[in-house]
Amino acid sequence: MDGVLVIDKPSGPTSFDVVRQVRSLLRIKKVGHTGTLDPLATGVLPLCLGEATKVAGFITEGDKAYDATVRLGSETDTLDAEGQVTAQAPVPALTPALIEAALARFRGTYDQVPPMYSAVKVGGKRLYELARAGEEVERAARQVTVYELVLRDFSADRLQLSVRCSKGFFVRTLAQDVGRALGCGAHLEALRRTASGPFALAQALPLADLPALVKDGALAGRLLSMSDALVDMPEVRVGPAEAKRVSHGVPVEVPAGRSGRVRVMGPEGALLAVAEIVEGRLRYLRVLV
Repeated sequence: MDGVLVIDKPSGPTSFDVVRQVRSLLRIKKVGHTGTLDPLATGVLPLCLGEATKVAGFITEGDKAYDATVRLGSETDTLDAEGQVTAQAPVPALTPALIEAALARFRGTYDQVPPMYSAVKVGGKRLYELARAGEEVERAARQVTVYELVLRDFSADRLQLSVRCSKGFFVRTLAQDVGRALGCGAHLEALRRTASGPFALAQALPLADLPALVKDGALAGRLLSMSDALVDMPEVRVGPAEAKRVSHGVPVEVPAGRSGRVRVMGPEGALLAVAEIVEGRLRYLRVLV
């Protein structure tokens, strides 16, 4: 069984728990997710099955979109509702103008420091492992981009936000930062990922539905191909002779004026490789045949 299975992750299990469940249910060894969701979070979690694990790294690089609930007035050690409260402050009288002034600081490209409770590795260890051991270490800031940050609604102590951002962005950190910009602190109360790369909620299957689909033999029909999973990449179509060269990793020339990362497709539409066009030739990042 090869392809991408888009799961609507429930709140509670980790992304790795979902991988383990799917691996056990389908009785296959090669299953990998394409971007960690916190246990609290729900929504789009693409899983690569079988041969599709070869392109998981490319899928992970896609942009993400989220709906978030930010609770104002208290900060936690994990930056979300699962942590212990570390600070509290009164929430100011909120107005759309006041909130917009705070949000405006976090649009565009800037450096963000990952939280201690995260899967980022420092010195070979996950930050959350160090945090659970009571350690706090220096973390290098990483460049992130927020393409859209929209206030959907608010109450006396909560903000409902929609975010579209680059990979590696932490909405938990955004929640805390927005709270501090408002002078009262905040933490992330709820998070739902609505899109990951080309995958959206409309394609996602609830985790609880999988056993019935497997029993009915209907799950294979819900898998997306590796080519569909990389649909955000432009394609380069090659003929039979060139396809053979691609399969052996031999560079192939492409028409002038093209550049960047591409899907290399065979004459019958099969995905042959992922490559970059450099000086008019294909430089292979991953050959798949």
